[in-house]
Amino acid sequence: MRDRLLPALTALLVLHAPAIAQDVRTGTSAFGDWRTDGPGVARRITTADLPSPYATASASQSPSVIRRPSGATLHVPQGFRVDLFAGGFDTPRTLRTAPNGDIFLAESGGGTVRVLRAKNGAAKPDQTTVFAKNLSQPYGIAFWPPGPDPRFVYVAETGRVVRFPYQNGDLIARGPGQVIIPNLPTGGHWTRDIVFSPDGARLYLAVGSETNMASSMRTPLAPATLASWEEQHGVGAAWGDEAGRANVLVYDPEGHGAASYARGLRNCSGLALQPATGLPVCVVNERDGLGDNLVPDYLTRVRQNAFYGWPWFYLGAHEDPRFAGARRDLVGHVVVPDVLIQPHSAPLGVMFHDGVMFGANYRGDAFVTLHGSWNRSMRTGYKVIRVRFDQGNPTGVYEDFLTGFVRDDDTVWGRPVGVTEARDGALLVSEDGNGTIWRIAR
Repeated sequence: MRDRLLPALTALLVLHAPAIAQDVRTGTSAFGDWRTDGPGVARRITTADLPSPYATASASQSPSVIRRPSGATLHVPQGFRVDLFAGGFDTPRTLRTAPNGDIFLAESGGGTVRVLRAKNGAAKPDQTTVFAKNLSQPYGIAFWPPGPDPRFVYVAETGRVVRFPYQNGDLIARGPGQVIIPNLPTGGHWTRDIVFSPDGARLYLAVGSETNMASSMRTPLAPATLASWEEQHGVGAAWGDEAGRANVLVYDPEGHGAASYARGLRNCSGLALQPATGLPVCVVNERDGLGDNLVPDYLTRVRQNAFYGWPWFYLGAHEDPRFAGARRDLVGHVVVPDVLIQPHSAPLGVMFHDGVMFGANYRGDAFVTLHGSWNRSMRTGYKVIRVRFDQGNPTGVYEDFLTGFVRDDDTVWGRPVGVTEARDGALLVSEDGNGTIWRIAR
């Protein structure tokens, strides 16, 4: 790990919300910005709340990322506490919990996958090792076969998927990586998340678009060519420089049988399986350039052969004006996603809570990390949200769970990315602004 000066970060950071929201914010009040954030603040955005394209100008408001200011605190719900778990990482991103309780971390900037071992639910790791190194922007991590005794750890680099032989408790890969899926498209959105179906027969792989708005697809294909392309790749499949992108792909565990599982997902940066249904769930970064409150990011259950609109449409039959009239034939095919999130929040990680520490009220809900906005004049994101489910169905409501990374309109000191549930039920969250991991428990 890189050496970092983190003396102030070792202190416990706990601050309960001064007021827990009693109502769900809807309509225009659901959009807001970081000033209205706080644990328990709930929002529900629907397609009826969407403004017209260009209702506001498209902003460019990238934050300055600073070291944590002296006295800065994080905010969690009443009864919870948050502590620094570990620090000093180079772009820590995806977190996954191994069956034996070890925490695997994709250190994307350092090109490594690390293992953090915290015995008996310790508040800090007792050991940290490099499991694999010399990787190109590692991101997704998955264990195969699913269950208590995996034999491989799969790692999705930006241009390929490799697997390493593994047995429970290994702190270092017991053999070299084997390339399972080569030659993934690179450039543009570089994150590649992966997850296995419950029976281990399917490997789902998310590949984001190369660009914001598919400039290489402005020239339409001839009707016969388009029909042939979609027969091979599915309705709404992108082509040209975007071929194979904005997609969730599916393979068998050996990397064979490649097929498009779902399309039109501009950038599915986080994949998880919903325990109640076994369906893959994506958190998606939607497009930029249409104004402050377009287009909402989202969480959605991803159904096979579904088309989610990019680049021609968004959130159902809302046509992107930059592609006006180009694919009216797709109107009836666009699926509306399940949960809309404040636009430009940049969701990156997702997991479902299945433990007992947080209480029965939390079981089955999802936690999502929001990396934070740049294409919005009113800063949003930089937090962890809880997405509410009811008997396995998303309600459309989400609420703030961890906040406090924003200092002011111009500066932030943390950008949440990865999220996983530790073996004892605590929540671990990585952030790549200062290279740290935080532990939330009650």
